[in-house]
Amino acid sequence: MSIFDRLLASVRKPTDRPEAHPAQAAAPVERRQRKRVNARAGTRVLIIDDSPTVVAVLRKALRSAGYSTRAAADAEEGLTLIAQDPPELIFLDIILPGMNGFNALRTIRKMPEWQHIPVIMISGNEHATEQFYANRIGADDFMKKPFSRHEIFARIEMLLDADFIPRRRGEAALAP
Repeated sequence: MSIFDRLLASVRKPTDRPEAHPAQAAAPVERRQRKRVNARAGTRVLIIDDSPTVVAVLRKALRSAGYSTRAAADAEEGLTLIAQDPPELIFLDIILPGMNGFNALRTIRKMPEWQHIPVIMISGNEHATEQFYANRIGADDFMKKPFSRHEIFARIEMLLDADFIPRRRGEAALAP
């Protein structure tokens, strides 16, 4: 059983069935056979990353699932795009030219009209301190580069509410 399967099992609601004998328990569904849960078609996603390769990979994966994407090569351009048409989800790199991703995240969390937007930070750095710091500032999730298509959608799936709209983790529980 993978770490992801264990994590999913720990957050699922217990059933009313009595515990089955471990030998009789159903095997977990292999991830390729499990139906992927996507945000509703047309979900607006902003990708803020200075790497054309990362932008292309994210854009291709997200568009194949019906998402609408826009991209910015730096934080300043990304904040301008947010102001023009706020997205429903943001992928934000930490290392950017000019303003870094941490400062961009602080700006997003300070603006009342943007605070509800879930942000998934991405970084190629191997240090766990970046993940801790990003979560402390207000990131909703963190992905290390390189990442897989499966990881992209697993991260998004954890941020969806009952209507398949991306919501911040704390707000998902409070949503009506």
